[in-house]
Amino acid sequence: MFSKTCEYGIRATIFIASQSYQNNRVGLKDIAKKIDSPEAFTAKILQILSKNNIIHSIKGVGGGFDIPKETMSQITLSQIVTALEGDNVFTGCGLGLHHCSEEHPCPMHEKFKAIRNELASMLETTNLEELAIGIKSGDTFLRY
Repeated sequence: MFSKTCEYGIRATIFIASQSYQNNRVGLKDIAKKIDSPEAFTAKILQILSKNNIIHSIKGVGGGFDIPKETMSQITLSQIVTALEGDNVFTGCGLGLHHCSEEHPCPMHEKFKAIRNELASMLETTNLEELAIGIKSGDTFLRY
């Protein structure tokens, strides 16, 4: 349902949040390893997330990535998806057509519209804090 960029971005952000929840800052190599993503690709994704103020980047010795605990409950999955993909997940055609609309619908328009709206709702109401707590407690995982 999501591109690899978006999948890795969500995983990376959840991992960073889970580590930040325990007062740990994490480096690129650890993030890439924990989310099973190529390091160079992960670096590009983290740069985008940092520019969009979703994660914080600190350079130098003792640096790395973190997310302040007090902002985790305010960062939703929809913010991550929008930063990485734009609004196409929320507005795009289910068949990938460029000119699908209410006035000129594709064959799947109405059925996909309901799924897209449900997905948007889930992404807008799911925040990093709840996902980080699931990782921390061991109830959920990012890698098998």
